[in-house]
Amino acid sequence: MNQDWEDRVADAWASFDNYARTASTSSSAAAAADFRAVIDTLVAELPDGSPLGPFEQACAWDSTGHSDKAVPLYREALARGLTGYKGRRAKIQMSSSLRNIGQAEEGVKLLTPELDAPSDELDDAVRATLALCLSSLGRDREGLSLVLGALAPHLPRYQRSMANYARELLEPGD
Repeated sequence: MNQDWEDRVADAWASFDNYARTASTSSSAAAAADFRAVIDTLVAELPDGSPLGPFEQACAWDSTGHSDKAVPLYREALARGLTGYKGRRAKIQMSSSLRNIGQAEEGVKLLTPELDAPSDELDDAVRATLALCLSSLGRDREGLSLVLGALAPHLPRYQRSMANYARELLEPGD
C-alpha cells in the first residue's frame, strides 16, 4: 500500500492508548470495538487479497485481548504472502497468541526457524516470545538460555559471562 495508508495505520496505532484510557473509564468492550472498527475501515481500502488486511486486523484483535480471533488472521496474512519485517512480526505475535490459547508447541515450531533468520531489531522479541512458549511447555532452562543470550549484548559489563551462562544452561558440564 502507499505511504499515506501506512501513515494513517501508524496514527491509528499511536492512538491505541487513548482507547485503552477510554476503556478504563467506560465500557472496555466498546472501546476495543471502536479501535478495531478504525482498523477495519483502513483495511477496507486495501486491494483484495492483500496480506496487510488480515495482519492489521489480527494485531487489533490481539491488542484488545482476543488471541483466539487473532491467530486465524495471522495465518491468513502469512498464507497470503506477508513477508519481511511485518511477516516476522506476524510470526512473533502469532506465537504469543498461540501460547495464550494453549498451543505453545506450535508457537515454538513457528519461531524456532526465526533464530536463524537474518538479524534485525526483532531478534530479541523472537527470543523473548520463544522463551515464553518454551516456559509454557516446561522447558524453562531453554527459555532462560534464550533470554540471557538476548540480554547479554545489552549489558554494560559481563556480556561474555552471561553469554557463557546462557550456553551452559543448555550444555551443562561443558
